[in-house]
Amino acid sequence: MPPHSAWLLLPLAVAIGACSAAAPAGSDDSASDALQADAATTAASVGKLIFFDKQLSNPPGQACSSCHDPSRAFADPRPGPTSQGAVTGRFGPRNSPSIMYASFVPPLAAAGDETGFAGGLFLDGRSPSLEAQVESPLLNPIEMNNADHAAVVAKVRHGQYASKFKKVFGKDVFNDVEVAFGHIEDAIAAYERTGITGRFTSKYDAFLAGKVQLTDSETRGLALFEDERRGNCASCHFDKINDDGSPPLFTDFGYDNLGIPRNPDNLFYTLPPDLNPAGASFVDHGLSGAIINPRQDGKFKAQTLRNIAITAPYGHNGYFKDLRSIVEFYNSRDLRSAHWDAPEIAFDMNVVDMGNLGMTEDDITDVVAFLGTLTDGYKIPKK
Repeated sequence: MPPHSAWLLLPLAVAIGACSAAAPAGSDDSASDALQADAATTAASVGKLIFFDKQLSNPPGQACSSCHDPSRAFADPRPGPTSQGAVTGRFGPRNSPSIMYASFVPPLAAAGDETGFAGGLFLDGRSPSLEAQVESPLLNPIEMNNADHAAVVAKVRHGQYASKFKKVFGKDVFNDVEVAFGHIEDAIAAYERTGITGRFTSKYDAFLAGKVQLTDSETRGLALFEDERRGNCASCHFDKINDDGSPPLFTDFGYDNLGIPRNPDNLFYTLPPDLNPAGASFVDHGLSGAIINPRQDGKFKAQTLRNIAITAPYGHNGYFKDLRSIVEFYNSRDLRSAHWDAPEIAFDMNVVDMGNLGMTEDDITDVVAFLGTLTDGYKIPKK
């Protein structure tokens, strides 16, 4: 793996380039219209309106924000291990992750011998950019269930924000379905890059800035988090300020098979054959399914730990209902006395960084306490 600060250069460049990337394209008229657009009407502001539009699903009632709610750091606030789509009873196979820091994820790329790959959107890295990521949930029959690009464009064209959309992307933007859909992707991506507020506002950020002290339990938890012989969390979830001065993202974007068991409560197993041909025998192959590489079987991307305390459940399939459970799993997975269920995929399971960490119950309490300092929105106590 390259130094972790190197992974920040691309997403930062992309974020800087968002101003130009979000600019209208396709015709001189659209470019002219964009230059004359109201200053408050930007790609990001229109993207936010689309993101929260519950008319965008089929049937209406589900928005992007339904699975990515700001009150839960843009994770799913609803109970259950995986998210339900617009059609009642249709549940996806995976836990919807927080997207609050998705704009910092680089495209999927080879990353040396340690993990093989790093980056990419979705838990399996199959999407190279925020723009490309937008299409899947909009069209997936298990998620927002739109038939095609034209169906999505028609809803935006008749939405209350259609005039703002045309201000940003050109008065004739709806004349071409594919151009319009591309700009819907641009708008949502712009919102995720520049419109999401409140990032890097955790207690840990205040601690790094010297504005607050951690409690004794949080301090012990941080020490365990960094201890290569015990917690060793920082080996994949970098917690130091980067070489360029940017805050830590608490992930190396790498991939590992953690040995997480099948989740018997995953309602995706019960879907009809047209939505889940494998039925109860379904196996989620993670990265190997995305890039068709059997050597990556069962590997999923390391998620940021920022806001981890408020984004339950945990694991790609929502197997762990609370934060303590997944920390306990990391600590004791390989101990016979722990009686964890068998891994869904045992191939190339990570046995170096987890599985038998030797932490006590008190240690686990301290690690969980430290992870609680990563929740954004922390208010520094007044003296």
